[in-house]
Amino acid sequence: MAASDITRGQLERNLSQKLQAFYFEKIGRRPEKITCQFFDEKLAMVLERIITPSERLLLESQRPEFAYQLRNQLDIEMKPLLQAILEEILGTGVDTILINSDLRKDVSGIIAVLSNIPSIRDPESIPKVKREKVIASNNE
Repeated sequence: MAASDITRGQLERNLSQKLQAFYFEKIGRRPEKITCQFFDEKLAMVLERIITPSERLLLESQRPEFAYQLRNQLDIEMKPLLQAILEEILGTGVDTILINSDLRKDVSGIIAVLSNIPSIRDPESIPKVKREKVIASNNE
């Protein structure tokens, strides 16, 4: 398969926009800022300002652990949906996704381990990508 016309930066921006829409649709809160960064066949995403009003209420209560339990369950339920979105946008399989949230810092981190590097115009711009993988990816 030939390299796509999309650049790494454009792909990262597309991912950010899709993730904002996804989180708004699923939990009613759009992360204020999302940073995406590829590293070889891995994708790291940081979502900032993610707390819902319900979670904030629980955090301010006498039992803040309920806020963490709620977010944990949401992360578990959203994981397969998130995997499908990433596979569609990236055009490659997602082997696994790790999600963790720190509600006190109002941030979530997502790491996706990909089956292959995404097909983009500038694969050499992805940090840590080995030249052999770029050649193999372009020849598939």
